[in-house]
Amino acid sequence: METIIPYALLCFTSFFTLTNPLGTMPVFLTMTNGLNEDERKHIIKRATIVSFVILIAFTLCGQFVFKFFGISTNGFRIAAGFIILKIGYDMLQARYSSAKLKDDEIKAYVNDISITPLSIPMLCGPGAIANGIILMSDATTWELKVTLIATIAIVYILSYIILRLSTRLVKLMGETGNNVMMRLMGLILMVIAVECFVGGIKPILIDIIQMSR
Repeated sequence: METIIPYALLCFTSFFTLTNPLGTMPVFLTMTNGLNEDERKHIIKRATIVSFVILIAFTLCGQFVFKFFGISTNGFRIAAGFIILKIGYDMLQARYSSAKLKDDEIKAYVNDISITPLSIPMLCGPGAIANGIILMSDATTWELKVTLIATIAIVYILSYIILRLSTRLVKLMGETGNNVMMRLMGLILMVIAVECFVGGIKPILIDIIQMSR
């Protein structure tokens, strides 16, 4: 139990920050401008389910992909640290998303925005996928693996609820509140990225030092 609680907190904070439903709210409202509540509900439901399935698939099968391509966990951890750091930096600058939609493109996206860009890359981007693979490699027991999967499910349930209430929440928080929340989560994410990078490079440096002796 002493191991599960800190691990669960790490999983929750990292995934919630990476999926970033609060930062996705303004973008989601812009993309669904003109749609009614039932259409928005359908889009949110589909987006969260697709994101959950994709993230679980990569989380469970990521290690097999590593073995197939001969990729080391430490190397991936370093690369993931850079990816997560970049996402955190963008959030620190209050950049809601790297996905840019022009006015004339919104209608083309409206029928399938639940997949792209809402699900990928907003709710399930490379940072979240990398985080899932790394945390699964750290889960040495079945209890931790179940904790990881359950935490991902909880995060996407919360994402569904937040996006469903997005119209009210954006008005309640205001532009200043949204920017403050975005920067706070970005700062947390950058700290997690540094920990991820150090965790990957430390074993490599130890091996180099031992080989040089």
